[in-house]
This record gives sequence, structure tokens and C-alpha cells, in this order.
Amino acid sequence: MVKRLTLCGLLLALGAHAQPTKPLRYWNQNTKLIPWRAPLTPKLSALEYLDLDHDGDPDVLKGVMNESVPFLWIDDDDDMKKGDLEGDTDSDCLLLDLNRNGVFAGPEDISIDWNDEDGDGQADVQLVVKNDKPSKENYFDWGADFMYVMDFDHDHILNFIDWNLLNVQAWDKHGISNFFTDYHGNSLFLKMHGSSYRIADLRYNWENPFIFYDKDGDGLSEMAIRLVDTPIFKKATGDDPLFQGQKEEVAIKFGQKIDHVSMTFDLDNDNAPGNEFDFDLSLNLRGPGFDYSDQKHPFKSLKGLPAADKFFYDARWRQGGELIYPDQDAAWGLIFGRGQWNQCTFVFDEDDDCNRWERVEFYEPKDLFKVGKNNGGLDNNPQADAAGDRGEWDADFSGQGQLYVGAFDGRLHLYGAEWGAWRTDQMAFSYQGFGGLYNRYRPERSQRDPEGFATIKYTDSDNNGFLDVIEYDLDGDTKFEEKVSLKQLGLDDRREVIKTSKNEYADFQGLFKGVAEGMWARANEAVAIARKHGLSTSHYAFYQQPHSLHQQYEYGFWLNFYLYQDLRHLARLKNDKALLKTLDKAYYSGNWKLINPS
Repeated sequence: MVKRLTLCGLLLALGAHAQPTKPLRYWNQNTKLIPWRAPLTPKLSALEYLDLDHDGDPDVLKGVMNESVPFLWIDDDDDMKKGDLEGDTDSDCLLLDLNRNGVFAGPEDISIDWNDEDGDGQADVQLVVKNDKPSKENYFDWGADFMYVMDFDHDHILNFIDWNLLNVQAWDKHGISNFFTDYHGNSLFLKMHGSSYRIADLRYNWENPFIFYDKDGDGLSEMAIRLVDTPIFKKATGDDPLFQGQKEEVAIKFGQKIDHVSMTFDLDNDNAPGNEFDFDLSLNLRGPGFDYSDQKHPFKSLKGLPAADKFFYDARWRQGGELIYPDQDAAWGLIFGRGQWNQCTFVFDEDDDCNRWERVEFYEPKDLFKVGKNNGGLDNNPQADAAGDRGEWDADFSGQGQLYVGAFDGRLHLYGAEWGAWRTDQMAFSYQGFGGLYNRYRPERSQRDPEGFATIKYTDSDNNGFLDVIEYDLDGDTKFEEKVSLKQLGLDDRREVIKTSKNEYADFQGLFKGVAEGMWARANEAVAIARKHGLSTSHYAFYQQPHSLHQQYEYGFWLNFYLYQDLRHLARLKNDKALLKTLDKAYYSGNWKLINPS
């Protein structure tokens, strides 16, 4: 009896630990849950271990992922053991032969390389190389990514790979703007939409880099800078002397000049869990820019195991140890110290509905009233807010990217702007959020385009750098029913110029605090004057209860504007031309003390 039980127990134990005869589908493959990790092998016996350097331990793990995609894990830090189910994500490299043609890191394949630069056992740098089909069109290949992510705040978050799709999904997120890719905190990435084998020099990139700054240590980004080296593409037909001596498939070079810069700021620092990105103001500079070829950064961890190069269609990104880009410490000084710019664009998120990770997207100086992506209006840029933002344009860079606070409305403006426009969206009804458009959200905006909106246009009529003419289309009929000239009111439009280059994030934050508090004080003065003239202000009770700095700014403007218009209506009813003139001067000078009610 005892023997029989022992034998039965042994058989049960052997059965419990026996390998399944059929491939075991990974539990989270193509479920409705987030696929955070690479799926484990469906069959242990299908794994193959290769010892390239003949030192007795494996250097490459070979197998199949998602039932049919061949993979190679390359052990760059020499710690792989036989029996491991996968490589490590501190210093190893994963190659996926997506098109199943027996060639790795080639056309239509994806590769992910983790690199531990500081030796702490966690990856600091991750490179994703997603190659597309060989392209005849010599332009950006939106189906390809060559992208480094660098983790400076050691939160160990890098790029997000959807392991069901086996592709980068850089716009996937939780909620409004908690993106899975590491746009939060102190980090940067380098990126080109191009297959690696089409790029001449892999030390350079297009977005080179995109930098995020965590200025208060909360793990979120309060400031970002995007520096662009516009690619040079090989001529689609005929010989191109710029690419002489290169392989035929090479079609992308970089000019080694940053010629396009965007800077964005969360001025009231109101980002928080659930509202991770809330940038308020962006500036864009364009022109010849600056040479950055001396901004060299050695990386000891980027070089891979040389013996594994034979597996790669293009192994160059495993052979170098240098990247060239202006880093997070040097960028600001280079932009304003070396940069040669010939135009500047300004945008402010007046309706506070932008949750994009990269910036408040720029309006374009186009038709004031056309709406829709690529439709020739202010929001022509598909990434722009359809309504609610204010754009200003300095086409000749006469203002050097500097700012000022306008007396006529108490807001920040772009010095040197020839004109500007604000599409109002008081209710943020056309809510922009994170924007949509990309990855699984393509190809449309996530917001609803408005059917109409009030428009305020600003013009610098005397070309002195300060806006002095304001036009209003409040009924949305695309015709301006009112035009105000500061000159005709006898008001000086000149203001103190704020040198952008001399400011740090804390200075911008303090600047906006002063603007918002000034706006609120101005509104409270208007309330007092309206009451003295017998006007009830209780109708605007909502605007009289701000709960944040931005609401002081936003509510203060509207409360001031509404009461000014009510007072003007009252003056017209009484045919009091003197009061009407004084009201206009008081409102547009920002000095309500000019009103002396009887």
C-alpha cells in the first residue's frame, strides 16, 4: 500500500512538472490588458542558446515570439545562463524578425537595445530601431523610428512597446496625459522617422534632442525644449553629389545645424496626477540656427557584442559609442548664444485645455476663420487647438523672441509681432486634451472642431514692436464689428521688454504669477467701479470665484472685459460721451483710477 502511494505520488509529481507537448500560449497575448512585457516563450524546448565566444555560457538566446516571430536576445553584459527564458532589460538587445525573412534588424524589423551607462543594473538609455519597407520616397518615413530615450531621473521608464503589436506606441497613456513613454520628469529622446540603414551618420538625429525638465522634483515636466536638425534627403531621381560614396539605400543626412527650436512652459506649475501635462506658453524659433557638431557625448554602453554583428542587416548602431546633440544643460545657452534666427512664433493656451506632451502647438499666420487640420486656417497644423489659443507672429525676428505685458489687456505678448489672433473658447467646448492623431488614435483630432467662435485680432500698426490695434468679431460672423486704436485713444503702446534669454523657468513662473495677480486686481477694480455706477455684478459670480492662479488670470480677464462692456453700454444709454471716452482709456491703459464716478 505504501509503495503504491509512493509510486502514485511520483507519477503525479512527474506529471505536474512535465513540459506541455503543445506550445503554451503566453497568458497576456492579445488579451484586453496592457501588454507591458515581451511575452515568454511558448515552449522551452524551442529555445536555442548560442555561445559565440566559446567561454561556456550563452551569448545569444534564439526563439519564437507571439507564435511565429523569430527573435534573438543578445547578451551584451555576459550574464546570460542556459535556462534563461529571456535576456535582461539593463544591457541586452532584442532583435525581432517581423517579416520572417531570416534577416534581423533589416527592412520591416524592430530591434530594442537597453544600455546601462552608469552600471547600476538599470538601463539609462534605450534605443528602438523600427525599420520600414525600403522606400522610394526620399522623405520622412512615418512608419519607421530610430529613437533613443535617456532616463536621467532614474525612474526606469523608457519607451513603451506594445508587445502584441510588436511596435512602439509612444502616444499610449492612462487618462488625459499620463503617457507610458518617458516624457515625464528629467529625460530626453533623440529621434528620426527613418530606417537605420537609410541614415548616413547615426550619431545625428532629427529631433536632436527633445528635452524634458522637472523643475520642482515632482516627477513631472514643467518645461520642454525641442531642437530640430532638418534632414537632407537624397534626390529621388538622378545623381545626388551630397550622397556620393554612400550605399545606394542611404538617403538621409543631417546638416549638423539646429534650425528649428520650440520651447514650452507650464507657467503656473499646475501639472499633477491626472493632469500630467499642462503647458501654457510656447515659443518657436526658426532660421539658420547654430552648428552643434562639437556637442559630442561618449557612451560606453552603446557598443554591443562584436561577435553578434553577423546577425544584423545594419549593425552600425551597435558599433559606435558617440552621439552628437546639445544636451539638457547646454541647450538654452546654445539657442540664444549661437543661434541665428529669422522668425519667432508665440502661442498661449488661453482656454487651458492643452494636455499635449510636447508643447502648446503653434497656430499658423493663415486665414482667421477657416477651421480644421490642413484647411488653411490658424489651426492648419493638425496638432493645433481648433479654438481657444492665441497666436502671435514675428516674421522678421525683430523682437528677438522677447516678451512684454500689454497694458491694453494685461497679458503676455510677443515683442516684435506684426500681428496676432485669439480664437476664444470660453467653455473649452472644443476640448483639445492630448490631441489625438497618432498611433491607435490616427488620423483625426480627438477634439470637436467648433462651428463658430469669437475672434480678437491684434496688429502692430506702426511697426514699433508693440501691438496697438485690437479688432473684435464677437458674434462669429467673420466680420470685425469693432476696431480700437491705442494711438487714437492717446495711449502709449510701449512696454518694458522681457528678455527671454535671461530668464530661467522660475523667472517665467514668477512672471506669470505677477500677470495673473495683476489681472485679478484689475478685475476687482472693475467690479468696484461697476457697483459705483449702479450696475449689479452678481451676474458674473462664477468669474468672481477663482480657485487657481490660471483661473485668476482667465476669470480676471473676462470679468474685466464684461464689466467694461456693461459700463460702455451704460454710457451710451446716457449719451455720456465723456464717460465713454474715459472708460476706453481706463480699460486699454489698465488704469481704472481714471474713472471718477459722481
